[in-house]
Amino acid sequence: MASYDSANQKLQSKRRLQWQCRRGMLELELFLNDFLEYDYEYLSLEKKFVFEDLLTTIDPVLFDYLMGTDKPDDYGLRDIVHTIREATRQRVNA
Repeated sequence: MASYDSANQKLQSKRRLQWQCRRGMLELELFLNDFLEYDYEYLSLEKKFVFEDLLTTIDPVLFDYLMGTDKPDDYGLRDIVHTIREATRQRVNA
């Protein structure tokens, strides 16, 4: 029964994150949803929390971060942005 509850919690968490990845800009949705689908589960617990924090960033600022035209002041946010950009680059170049 405990494994069912754990699996259910993970599913609910992923659905919540998918909802938070929905954006007004298609480019952001593609970046975020691809990262969530292919890379999120391999993050450390700390980086998962930072990713969730990143999702509170407003779209224009988040777009600048992910396009590389601006960087977050916070080191943790800067690190997760780099992780997302690198994962996306590797998928595109594969």
